[in-house]
This record gives sequence, structure tokens and C-alpha cells, in this order.
Amino acid sequence: MKYFLRTALATAIAATSSQVLANGLAINEQSASTAGTAYAGRASTANDASALYGNPAAMARLPGSQISAGLAFVDASTDISHARGAGGSNDGDMVPFSTIPFGYYTTALNDKWHAGIGVYAPYGLISDYEDGWEGRYHGLYSKVQVITVQPTISYALNDRISFGVGPTLNRIDGELTSNLPNANFGGSGDAEVKIKGDDTAVGYNAGVLFALSNDLDWGVTYHSKVDYTLDGDTQVSGANGMLGPIPPNPMVPTGLPGLNGSYDASLDITLPESVDSSVTWRTSDALTLFAGTTWTRWSRLDKIVVENSGVNAAYAANFNTVEEGLNWEDTWSYALGASYKLNPQWVVRTGFAVDPSPTDNENRTVRIPVGDRKTVTLGAGWTPSDSLSVDFAYAYLWENTAQVNQDEYHADYDNSANGVTAQVNYKF
Repeated sequence: MKYFLRTALATAIAATSSQVLANGLAINEQSASTAGTAYAGRASTANDASALYGNPAAMARLPGSQISAGLAFVDASTDISHARGAGGSNDGDMVPFSTIPFGYYTTALNDKWHAGIGVYAPYGLISDYEDGWEGRYHGLYSKVQVITVQPTISYALNDRISFGVGPTLNRIDGELTSNLPNANFGGSGDAEVKIKGDDTAVGYNAGVLFALSNDLDWGVTYHSKVDYTLDGDTQVSGANGMLGPIPPNPMVPTGLPGLNGSYDASLDITLPESVDSSVTWRTSDALTLFAGTTWTRWSRLDKIVVENSGVNAAYAANFNTVEEGLNWEDTWSYALGASYKLNPQWVVRTGFAVDPSPTDNENRTVRIPVGDRKTVTLGAGWTPSDSLSVDFAYAYLWENTAQVNQDEYHADYDNSANGVTAQVNYKF
């Protein structure tokens, strides 16, 4: 059982993102208007109410009251090659079609103060390998989602400088399954292990926006770390062997019955902080250029402690584990973008982003088989009236071949994805 928990429960939160449009664990799909420029100007642009996420300070640039709501659709593809492990299939394409919603409301309280609220998903994954997959002892099914509610205020110090801050209330839910080889415990075939857990935790986002000139803006946004204690249970079914060797104890037999049952489980995990900085340069009435960079402190995911209770003391050591050696590193991602206003009703956008993986071939897992990533985007905005606008964006991402070398399982992963985001904005 320790073998499974080390590779599954310990990565319950680290399973969050293998095929969305940001690397590591994050999701970028919180806005369609900035998606078209590969999010290059996210911290320095106030197109609509979705600016509440990109930079809380940007709300100070939004007149009146505004609502923005949208959906992102992600269709991912994974090709697995050169696989060797426990024997079985390697179909790939384990990420189903995904839909990611978001919505925001902002309002001007007076000339200085603005308030708003946003609902979005900063993390999320559903991956589903086929039954009999060769790497099934390391992960079979993963579903992890985080929903965030962010009430926010902003203050305009003057015409040049504004500040914004908002607490985040974050709800996380997860379910993971893997197979467990009964041969480890003196039996045959595979057992199934299912892990479920959830928690609610608080963080915050803060930002500052500077108008360096009439045509040049610079913004910085800080997304805080969030500390979770994930509580749930570990369910084992289909186990038909014995536990195997245990420490000598005259009061306990040399073998114990199969592991079928449910066990309380908890996991302490910290999702890392990040800093997003970007510039927006209006070179003319029609053309605007964007550049941005994001630093993420992925090195927080170095060691994860897993604890289970309600376990027979004779084999408690098989349940309480410490996951060593994730060895994730901090990353810097970069993006460039541009928008061009064709006429009062239409604007077109494009962008390019480079997003390195926080892990490498020695430490990559089947639940997080991400490689260094590049993304190209196209977008458009349509404004049929003074109060209504609609934004669209398309993104294509591809990754360098990523190797997984996890115990006995070895394979090459080639990942790519298509993403479409749509958003409606209304001013009143």
C-alpha cells in the first residue's frame, strides 16, 4: 500500500494539470479578451471586468458597472511511445474534452474606489487512462478541480497609479484511482485503489497598475500561496493477497488479511505563489503591443506528507508516507502579443508564449507528463453597441517530447492541445 500512496495520494494535488493552457499545475483560462494575446498584457490591461483576475488594480480603469462571463473549451491530445513497464496498452489521449467557466462583476463606487467579485477555476484536470494501461500502478484516473471566489476592491491614488486587492476563497476537490499489484502482497491480478479528498482554504491576490505615460502602462500582480489540508479517504477493493513482511511482533501473525476497506487520509499541500508583470504600449490609435512574464514558485512542491488513520498498527508504516524527490523548480514564462483595431466594431489579436516545465525527465510522473511548452494564439473582439461586446480566442500549444521514468515505467509523451475561449461583456 505504501507503494501506491507514494505515487498517487502524494501527487493528488500535483495531478492538477497535464493538458491545460498553462504549465505545471496552473490554468490560464480566466479571460477571452487577454487569451487572444497569449495573456501577454494580462497585468497591464483593463479591457473588461475580467481584469479583476489579471490585475485587481485595473478595475480602477473600468467605468460604471460591468459584467463579463465566458467559457473555455480545451481539446488535448497525447501520444505515448517507447513505453515499457508492467505490460499492457498505451493508447494515450487520456484527457477528455474539457469546459472551464468564469465570470466577473465590477462597479465604480466613486471616482476613487471600485469593487467587484470574480468566480473562476485556477486549477483543474480530468485524465482517464484506459483499463489495462501499462503505467496503471502509478495512476489511472485523475480528477482535481479548484473553484475560486474573489471579492475585490481597488483604489485610484491619482490618474497614474492604482492599487487593488482581494481575498480568494478556494474550494478543492479531487479523486484519483490506480491499480495495485496483488503480487506485492502474495496474491495475483490487480486491486483498485480510489482516493477522494477536499478542502477549502483562503489566499489573496493583489496588484498595482502604473500609467508610465499616456500610452504606456505597467502592471504587477501577486497571486498568493494557498495552504490546503486535503481530508478524505483511501478505498481499496479487489485485494486478494496478504500484506507481506511486517516488523517482528509476537502478538501479530506474519501475514495480514487483504487490504480491502476504507481508510481516513489527509494531505498537507501548499500551492505556490506567482508574480505576473506586463506592459501595454499603445503605439497608435489602432495598434497596441503587449509583453509579459510570470514567475511561479514551483519549488514549494518538493516534499509531501501523507497521513492515514484507522489503520492496524502492525502496518501503519505502509500508510504514512513522505513523498520525496518531486524536485520541481521555479519557472519564468514569457509572452508577446499585439492587437489591431480594424474599425470601431472590430479588433483582432495575436500572441506567442513560452512556458517551461517545472520538472524534468528524472522526476516527471504519469499524472503530470508535461514538457516545455509553446503557445500561439489568435483572437478577435466585436463591439456591436456601446454596452455590449464579445471576445473570442483560439490557442494551439505543443510541447517538447517529455520522458517519464517512474520506477519500472518508462515512456515518451508528446502533448498538444487546441483551446477556444468565448466571453460576453455588458456595461451598464
